Amino acid sequence: METVLRGLSSEACLVHLDDIVIVGKEFNDHLINIRKVLTKLRYAGLKLSLSKCHFFRREVKYLGHIVSSAGVQTDPDKTEALKNWPRLKDVHELRSFLGLSTYYRRFVKGFSMIGRPLHRLTEKQQKFTWTPECD
Repeated sequence: METVLRGLSSEACLVHLDDIVIVGKEFNDHLINIRKVLTKLRYAGLKLSLSKCHFFRREVKYLGHIVSSAGVQTDPDKTEALKNWPRLKDVHELRSFLGLSTYYRRFVKGFSMIGRPLHRLTEKQQKFTWTPECD
């Protein structure tokens, strides 16, 4: 899909595998971007499943984020899962948690400092001991 839509900027559309989110700052920009995307898809011989299409949405959940005219924000459902994550018991669980939390690092000021105690626990030769600093 990325190959088919190559040349369109992220101000026109966002692509992940077979998901396409067409965006526009203004309504007319959005219409122009829809036309550009549909033209490229038609040229490539691809068809859309109309039942999976949603047009003219003010807000879209996309890859754990909410995309709207206000910009990109975290999906509260995903961040709630992080807040309610049970205490970690081993390095394997910690790596899973760090994988998800790191995905949202751009939304957390000082993320590297906050996560430093947790990242230390993943180092080789480091015994997994949960301390108050890790909470």
